[in-house]
Amino acid sequence: MKTIVISADDKVGLLADISYLLAKAKINIETICVDVFSGRAVISLEVTDPVKGKQVVEAGGYKVEDLNAVVIKINEKDLSKVTKQLTDEGLKVQNVQVLAKDNHEMVYSMVVDKPKRANTLLQPHLITNKSYY
Repeated sequence: MKTIVISADDKVGLLADISYLLAKAKINIETICVDVFSGRAVISLEVTDPVKGKQVVEAGGYKVEDLNAVVIKINEKDLSKVTKQLTDEGLKVQNVQVLAKDNHEMVYSMVVDKPKRANTLLQPHLITNKSYY
């Protein structure tokens, strides 16, 4: 299963709204991780149909990250270390977006040419890592 990652302003009922949209489309949520940083919610969901799930959530007005994105949480000073690590391993970073910032902690969405390899390399920093549940 693939993870879809939603980035939105935190508000009461946000998760209820997103889960309603998915349930209405008969898409099951298998795992969920929610983090809030300075008023921004980052919601990672493993769903039974990520392509349809992305379409449904976007149609509901929410921003969904690229399905091949790797979402990490690191200190703002460590981005250069992470990108160097990926480059040294032969991965091409195609896009980086800041999803949220809280003090010196940053949540980044990174699109790379080899997402499975990036997931392995960046395991300690993944926002969907079991330690974040």
